[in-house]
Amino acid sequence: MSKPKLSSMLKPTVETPFQIDFEWWKETDRSWRVHLRSCLCEEHQELYADLSGDEEVDWIDPETAEVQSVDGLQHILISHCAQEEQFITEFTTLTESLFRLFLANGNQPLSPNELAEVLDHQPQKILQTISGPRVYKGIRPATRK
Repeated sequence: MSKPKLSSMLKPTVETPFQIDFEWWKETDRSWRVHLRSCLCEEHQELYADLSGDEEVDWIDPETAEVQSVDGLQHILISHCAQEEQFITEFTTLTESLFRLFLANGNQPLSPNELAEVLDHQPQKILQTISGPRVYKGIRPATRK
């Protein structure tokens, strides 16, 4: 019998780092790519209109110079579209703002305290939103590798 993961037994706090778990999202939401496409800027929505969307591209890690094959749609979202000024607006819902903020920072783990500073929300409200039984847009506690 396998032991449960330690992280699943700990209750997240406002200091717990979270990030988008793309693997979880792929496994639980068949329309996840449709949502990613809707986040593209106008220029890239046109470019990706005729593509199947699951193409991979080579990406070079700026710190290690290691070449990795990454999802092209995720890459263009993170490297270009998420950097646009209107990617997150005052009218964007909290869950969508959280999701887009993770895209904008390259999906690096952030705690509710850090997220609150950027989005001008209460850390406890963010924690309640992303640590409940329902997983929104694949945002889960970050796993250590």
